[in-house]
Amino acid sequence: MKSYERFDGVINRTQAESEPWWPTPAHPGDDAPNVVVILLDDTGFSHFGCYGSDLTTPSIDRLAAGGLRYSNFHVTPLCSPTRAALLTGRNHHTVGMRSISNFDSGYPHMRGHISNHAATVAEVLRDEGYATLAVGKWHLCAMENTSAAGPYDQWPCQRGFDRFYGFLEGETDQFHPELVYDNHAVEPPATPEQGYHLSEDLVDHAIGFIHDTKSIRPDRPFFSYLAFGAMHAPHQAPASYLEKYRGQFDAGWDVARDQWFARQIEMGLLPADTELAPRNPGVEPWDSLPENQKRLAARLQEAFAAFLEHTDAQIGRFIDALDTLGELDNTLIVLLSDNGASQEGGPFGVMHEMKYFNFLVETPDDAVERIDDIGGPHSHANYPWGWAQAGNTPFKWYKQNTHEGGVHVPLIVHWPRRITDAGALCDQFHHVNDIVPTIYQTLGVEAPATYRGRDQIPLSGVPFGYTFDAADAPSEKHVQYFEMMGHRAIYADGWKAVTRHQPGVPFENDEWELYHLAEDRSESRNLATDMPDKVAELIELWWKEAEENGVLPLDDRTIELFFTRYRDHSPHPVDRHYSYIPPMSPLPGQVAPALGARGWDMAATIERPEGAGGVLYASGTENSGVSLFVQEDRLVFDYNCFGDHHLAVSEAPVPVGTSVVGVRFRRTGKSGEATLFIDGAPSGTITVPFAMTIISSVGPSIGYDHGSPVSERYSGHFPFEGRLHRIDVDLLRPADKNDQAEAEQRAAMSRQ
Repeated sequence: MKSYERFDGVINRTQAESEPWWPTPAHPGDDAPNVVVILLDDTGFSHFGCYGSDLTTPSIDRLAAGGLRYSNFHVTPLCSPTRAALLTGRNHHTVGMRSISNFDSGYPHMRGHISNHAATVAEVLRDEGYATLAVGKWHLCAMENTSAAGPYDQWPCQRGFDRFYGFLEGETDQFHPELVYDNHAVEPPATPEQGYHLSEDLVDHAIGFIHDTKSIRPDRPFFSYLAFGAMHAPHQAPASYLEKYRGQFDAGWDVARDQWFARQIEMGLLPADTELAPRNPGVEPWDSLPENQKRLAARLQEAFAAFLEHTDAQIGRFIDALDTLGELDNTLIVLLSDNGASQEGGPFGVMHEMKYFNFLVETPDDAVERIDDIGGPHSHANYPWGWAQAGNTPFKWYKQNTHEGGVHVPLIVHWPRRITDAGALCDQFHHVNDIVPTIYQTLGVEAPATYRGRDQIPLSGVPFGYTFDAADAPSEKHVQYFEMMGHRAIYADGWKAVTRHQPGVPFENDEWELYHLAEDRSESRNLATDMPDKVAELIELWWKEAEENGVLPLDDRTIELFFTRYRDHSPHPVDRHYSYIPPMSPLPGQVAPALGARGWDMAATIERPEGAGGVLYASGTENSGVSLFVQEDRLVFDYNCFGDHHLAVSEAPVPVGTSVVGVRFRRTGKSGEATLFIDGAPSGTITVPFAMTIISSVGPSIGYDHGSPVSERYSGHFPFEGRLHRIDVDLLRPADKNDQAEAEQRAAMSRQ
């Protein structure tokens, strides 16, 4: 027969006349190091103790003391783009990740997943014989493809990882996460009351995966990608960590920022003549704030600090596990943040981050009424701008921006067998796209020119392994562009031109600033007026880099891209009709019907014995969401608007036997009206004062409530005790004028 696989033996008529042959499996060599990438979310340049703060991070500080700290390292301004560059060694636009993976703008630079023409480091190392293990946040798959229906081609196990445990979205509740194990959804193994916290669970699995492979194949090195949900909102930690920080930040962000900056100068993280950047607009002097605003801001920062220390403790457990296995000395550990500190808490901070995306300003006077919930399971908190800028000390601006506050983050490299100058500082300019080329160079691996039949995009990063032997060597990275939602910047040999784009302003009218970062690390001295020729030179270089790296067309849209794109042969058909037949796995948010910013109808076909109740459809969490359920023989609809529960209870009982029950929701300007129906007859109406545009990042479950309970009227999952035949949802098509006007208004506000 024709042979389709390589065979180097001899085949004759009998085995006695033949010669067997066995292919040699790929193996990187007996001395090949393990590789670990530890990624934190939304963590600023100054947040670690070893980068100047007084926050408690002994495990991270231990890695820094035993390895190298990089003081001039950069990323993209947002999470998915940084992860795409981190895992491929290419620029994020080039591989189809201009912004977060929730978006597909219709252009090659924003497809919501990493291009298949850019093999991930996991794909390459797996072919070299490495075990490849991923734990934590993914956020590199189009969100409408993250349900049990798939397709799965951009999930971690299909992009090079042998094992995966974590979550696919950009954020999740640390006490009630939406979890995926390999290729299927799972429930958390315990409850908050039983001591559950996601960061601990992630590290348990990271250690378990390594134990599995090393126990059975101790000869085989591993690549482990540990991407925490921390420090992205919600900032949540066990109560013991929260209590430790009570009162620690009462002096405020101005004092903290001054102290952290002084430590950075003392540590040599910054040139001695660096200035502390001025306050960002909207960050007021701490001493001028009203008392309740101070109380709220301090408590929100306490939650952040507790969350960070708890995360650090899990990193410590992971490091100790490697040490116990005897693997720590020959493990290359790279630890970094994906972008600067987050501005998404607004000027005051928020008890519930989704308020930011609904453009609701929660006053401190309102929020302090629930101040003791901050950091626990009953909050979804994010801190205010003042504490975010403190986390980005000494820089200005934040995550999303191309100024240093958005893109200048910590990087620590630890590898005892290779790095001898433990504790040294490296001040070379480098970028996240340089990490994979460094790994390849260190391991002697060549990036493939083709992978699975596809031509591969060339690497754009510059290896920085030269710093392992010479911490003070001159930088070999000379040029790097930045772009995010119209914000732009270009770095070239110590100079940086940057513009903060204002939506609605023509791009050609953007005002460019010029900084000599070699002498002005904090972008405090704008030289644009004095050196217009240098500005023009750098702008021209930016356009050249933009054309070469697929940055164009420039696109400043943000929240508008969250709006569902309806098309057949997708989870969102053109007729906007959804029909679900349980039992089925929970639906991720962007797979489910978009109930925000429009009217809709929901009908449940049920069969129930007398007294049977339970949830028919629940979407969101205890912090915000909607739930339709049967309780005490009545149909109940709970519209949970950030803890304000608006309840409709049916006037008529739900029949025993078969019936069709449901709710009709209609927008009336910024408010809404919900009417219950039983077998087609109306049975009670309520007015909802504020109709949410974005309800929650947590999607629905059918026949039970799979996360924290949306309604206070029940506890736990509250599964339906009868038979739920189907749920049908119809979205208004097109959205009525009130819906459309509101959506457009909020989209415009998002760009301000």
